[in-house]
Amino acid sequence: MVTHPQQQAILTAAGIHKRFGALVVLDAIDFTMAADEAVGIVGPNGAGKTTLLSVLAGAFLPSSGTVSFKGGDVTPLSATQRCRLGLVRTHQVPKPFSGMTTFENVFVAASHGAGLGRDEAYEEALGSLKLCGMLGVANRRAETLGLLDRKRLELARALAARPTLLLLDEIGGGLTDGEAGELVDTIKELRRRKIGIVWIEHIVHILLQVAERLICMDAGKIIADGEPQAVMGNPEVVRAYLGGGPK
Repeated sequence: MVTHPQQQAILTAAGIHKRFGALVVLDAIDFTMAADEAVGIVGPNGAGKTTLLSVLAGAFLPSSGTVSFKGGDVTPLSATQRCRLGLVRTHQVPKPFSGMTTFENVFVAASHGAGLGRDEAYEEALGSLKLCGMLGVANRRAETLGLLDRKRLELARALAARPTLLLLDEIGGGLTDGEAGELVDTIKELRRRKIGIVWIEHIVHILLQVAERLICMDAGKIIADGEPQAVMGNPEVVRAYLGGGPK
């Protein structure tokens, strides 16, 4: 496990196990990250990456182990409670609120996710839309948006919840390199604003434009954790990708 004792840890996963019946999806996951880190998570399909994100965000309770955020144990807290603390996630498949405009989607995130009053939520929603390049479609119904704009909306909603730490689940999935590059530019701006990032991504060359540290998972375990190029050159990581991890 890579730790950063010179910086205060913002997120710690300790002994995380997750079972669904007899199926072990996460097996003794341990890691710590500092407040101003950008951590990428890679691994073959079925490695447990999204399940880990769901445990960190509060969508799933771990079967055992603890999640700490900002120095406190958040394991029993709901996803809503963790969001209010600044631990916010996006989803791999965007699910905007249909029947609502792009702006209304983001306004709901600011008012309910961040708990802001009406005027403050309005300004937060506008700022998030501007940062994500979406002011031009603010009054469009969310369900009419194309994939890139849905991904942008997913990111804008997360930002409107005022994250300290943002958990991204394959935000580049399904996009062209050019489209993914536009999202990378936005994520780099979040880094300049000192927002911590945990990012699951299959498009590794996109991920490496942001991640300063890489974690590779396989079969529910962390098999490598460290500097990105060293992790990608690790023989265990190469075997996980080329030798057929669980599908």
